[in-house]
Amino acid sequence: MIPRYSRPDMVALWTPEARFRIWFEIEAHATDALADLGVVPKEAAAALWRWWATNPVIDVAAIDAIEAVTKHDVIAFLTWVAEQVGDEARFMHQGMTSSDVLDTCLAVQLARAADLLIADLDALLVVLKRRALEHKLTPTIGRSHGIHAEPVTFGLKLAQAYAEFDRNRARLVAARADIATCAISGAVGTFANIDPAVEAHVAAKLRLTVEPVSTQVIPRDRHAMFFATLGVIASSIERLATEIRHLQRTEVLEAEEYFAPGQKGSSAMPHKRNPVLTENLTGLARMVRGYVTPALENVALWHERDISHSSVERYIGPDATITLDFALARMTGVMDKLLVYPERMAKNLNKMGGLVHSQRVLLALTQAGVSREDSYRLVQRNAMKVWESDGELSLLDLLIADPDVTAALPAPEIEAKFDLGYHLKHVDTIFARVFGD
Repeated sequence: MIPRYSRPDMVALWTPEARFRIWFEIEAHATDALADLGVVPKEAAAALWRWWATNPVIDVAAIDAIEAVTKHDVIAFLTWVAEQVGDEARFMHQGMTSSDVLDTCLAVQLARAADLLIADLDALLVVLKRRALEHKLTPTIGRSHGIHAEPVTFGLKLAQAYAEFDRNRARLVAARADIATCAISGAVGTFANIDPAVEAHVAAKLRLTVEPVSTQVIPRDRHAMFFATLGVIASSIERLATEIRHLQRTEVLEAEEYFAPGQKGSSAMPHKRNPVLTENLTGLARMVRGYVTPALENVALWHERDISHSSVERYIGPDATITLDFALARMTGVMDKLLVYPERMAKNLNKMGGLVHSQRVLLALTQAGVSREDSYRLVQRNAMKVWESDGELSLLDLLIADPDVTAALPAPEIEAKFDLGYHLKHVDTIFARVFGD
């Protein structure tokens, strides 16, 4: 976790104190359930909650000092709590194993992290929808392979981004449900020394579902899917960031990141306005995706349990969620303040002498009785002259001057194929599909 790319609410989920507080809740709720079953005295559970009601400060340093001796983090925590609570604390952890605490805690943390990320996505979706509606009919050139293709609108570009992030939201909601499971099943997951009712009670209190079969750990395919979903969201961030970076290039300059008063673009060149935020987002996306492979490799554990996954998750749990949280917030800010230049979009759209209308002429020729092969040849031979003139020549003028073309299509019909509005006639339909009526 790098403070430069962190926001406080997400960071707070992953502090040692936050983790120990969740551990205590798991242990105390389990002790409640054990008391209800008559396995431990009710006073044992009551004593735990009485101490908790004093709002104790979790002494992380003291717990770490105990762990330095025990070499076991859960035992160190239980020892420290017992020192605070007294004799009744001996009934904690009855029939439980460390994974019951660790895995259930991680489920709580990831579920809460997902809630923050879903809120981040909601904020981004609001901005994308607003900007898409703002530029619904702002014409711009669509590109394939980076080359001018046919007209679109800038609003359509943003509507596409909205639809993609809306899908990502649905994926994250599903991944949250998948990860939010509780395992209080004891050694090797057989419930030999603890009743399944305890697991159900803890799960309800922590707003989790019970893990149907947990061996001694919650199966890591759940975690793999969760982190893979974060990786997909990161890739969507990079896709949008890359679009902005291209549009900000000097040769294009159809949109650019907001440049604040007093901001500097280069230590050497005072004229520079660089797409630093979207470049940063590209890098952050790579980092989030980098955590996906270790999560996939964690799925294959030995038998009922090993801890090869543990060190991995201590890294990727905080780092992936903190980084993605920051990236989503940064992307929302970029899109909220994005500077859009419709005049430059129009200039670029018209740069290549009307080449963007070539397909309409091709189709009209075929409908007029010319073979597709000949239609393509007739249009292309004129289009290449425009291309080689860097747009100085006009495709419309060349087609009207070509007797082989006008033999099939009169000049007024050719001219009609250069209507920009033709390309935008279904924008409303697409917007209705994305945003609803």
